Amino acid sequence: MGNQVNTGLAQLSDQLILVTVLLYLGAMIGYALELAFGRPRGQAPARRTREPVAVGAGAAGRAETDTAQETGDAGETGAAVPYAPWAATVGRVAVAVSWLGWAANLAGIVTRGVSAGRWPWGNMYEFTVAICFAAVTTFLVLGLRQRIRFLGAFVMVAAVLGLGFAVRYLYVQAGPVVPALNSYWLALHVGAAIIASGLFFLAGVTGVLYLVRRPGAVRLPDRRTLERVMHRAIVLAFPIWTFAVIAGALWADRAWGRYWGWDPKEVWSFITWLAYAAYLHAYATAGWRGTRSVIIQLVACGCLLFNLVGVNLFFGSLHSYADIPG
Repeated sequence: MGNQVNTGLAQLSDQLILVTVLLYLGAMIGYALELAFGRPRGQAPARRTREPVAVGAGAAGRAETDTAQETGDAGETGAAVPYAPWAATVGRVAVAVSWLGWAANLAGIVTRGVSAGRWPWGNMYEFTVAICFAAVTTFLVLGLRQRIRFLGAFVMVAAVLGLGFAVRYLYVQAGPVVPALNSYWLALHVGAAIIASGLFFLAGVTGVLYLVRRPGAVRLPDRRTLERVMHRAIVLAFPIWTFAVIAGALWADRAWGRYWGWDPKEVWSFITWLAYAAYLHAYATAGWRGTRSVIIQLVACGCLLFNLVGVNLFFGSLHSYADIPG
């Protein structure tokens, strides 16, 4: 891979990431409006009825006026809850804006890589941008098959905060990577870690929503649905993370002549793996459900966050090439 940087493409990448932040922010507002004013889950749409109304004494006939009658089960409240019919349209627009932001995010990643002639996740800035992309991709793809639009506002706020943090505190100019990263293993090991991290973060967002959800929140799904979404995301992510850990060991043997060296990044990658393995084991064999399982996976998500950011902040390691700029 060459060492020359295409500054035009690098600047375009920076601009595309800023556009991504704005689009994700707009989508977040749309999802939030639908969540606040949309039809409660389990409640049937409003039905238009014709109600005759007398127009006055001695009138020859009666005039009819439209009234909206709320029908269906409002879930936990036991009564129909008013909602704004336009909220569903706003939600659909938010999905479209999310896809536009996703395309801008992807274009920003691709142009960044092409500008430097390498895989576009060679430092913490690029890695964080890619993880945000993976999390949004997971949400949008799963949304094609499952009704998880209620997660939109929460996923988008996480993506906006993640990208904002990357742009403000992690940004470095596009450039060549150190020789240790100039390998096809960068695509395999780091790419798998990015995909798994995106799924884990989706599960983490769902877990937080599970804990803060209250019985009166009729526009959110019940806790059983939230737990199911969380569990499926982890089941998908765990084997990918396992592959990332194994690929990292193989890469370490090729680059440094050993599979395992107790480097802080290696240790915390394994701790993260153990934490999610503990969640899956407790869920499958001990029959843990509900709050206990959610807490375990949030602890695992905390380990993941520390592995991705904290290790680079507080420890010196062979992975210091991805350190946060001062």
